[in-house]
Amino acid sequence: MDDADRAAARDGFPDPHVALAAGAQPPRGDLKSALRRARVENAERSDVISELRGAEVVRLEMLQEQLAPVLAQVPKDCDLFDVALVPSEHPRLFIDMIGFVEMGRDRRLYRFLQDTRHGRITLCESEQIDKMVEAVTNYIAQRLIEREQALAADARALTRDEVSRVDVYEPAVPATPAPARRQRRFFVRLFVFFIDLLGIAMLFALLAAAAWYVYKLQVPG
Repeated sequence: MDDADRAAARDGFPDPHVALAAGAQPPRGDLKSALRRARVENAERSDVISELRGAEVVRLEMLQEQLAPVLAQVPKDCDLFDVALVPSEHPRLFIDMIGFVEMGRDRRLYRFLQDTRHGRITLCESEQIDKMVEAVTNYIAQRLIEREQALAADARALTRDEVSRVDVYEPAVPATPAPARRQRRFFVRLFVFFIDLLGIAMLFALLAAAAWYVYKLQVPG
C-alpha cells in the first residue's frame, strides 16, 4: 500500500480520536428500539415453542386414540388405568399413576417411562406409533396380571385368618339352656354379694381395732 492508498483510507475512515476532537458526537444506543427488537424476538421464540408443544400434544393424542380399543378391553372393576393427556410444559400421556409417555427432544421419538422405587426407568423408545402401542399394551397386561396375583394373595390370607380365628378364638361351646344360665348367674351374683359383705365387715373390724389401739395409747393403764 503506497501513500496515496493510505490517504484514501484515512479519508474514508477517519480516526475516531480526531473526530471527537473535532466536536463530533459519539454514537448512542436507542433503548426503545432495542426493547422493541427484544420483544419481537421473544414473541417469535414463544411462537416456536408453542408450535413445538402443540406438535407434541398432537402426536400424544394420536397415541391415545390408538390405545382406546385396548383400554376398552380392561375389566370394568379395574381402576388401575386412568389414561389422561396433560398438556403442560412437557406434555405427557399418563397410562396409570406410575407410567406415562412423553416425546423426546426431537419431538418425534416416543418415550415410555415408569417411576419405580429405584428411580425412573425407560420401558420403550420408538418413533413408530405401532411399536409404542404394542409396548403400552404389554405394560397393561403385566399390570393386570400383578393385580390378579395381589387379589389372590389377599384372598388366601383372608381365608387363613378366618380359619385361625375359628380354631383359636371361637372354640365350640355346647349350648346351655336358658334356665340353667339364669340360675348360674344368680349364684354368681350371690357369691359376689357375700364377698363384698365380707370385705366390708373386715374393713370395719380393722377400723375398730385401729381405734382401740389408738385409745389404749392415749389412755394409760
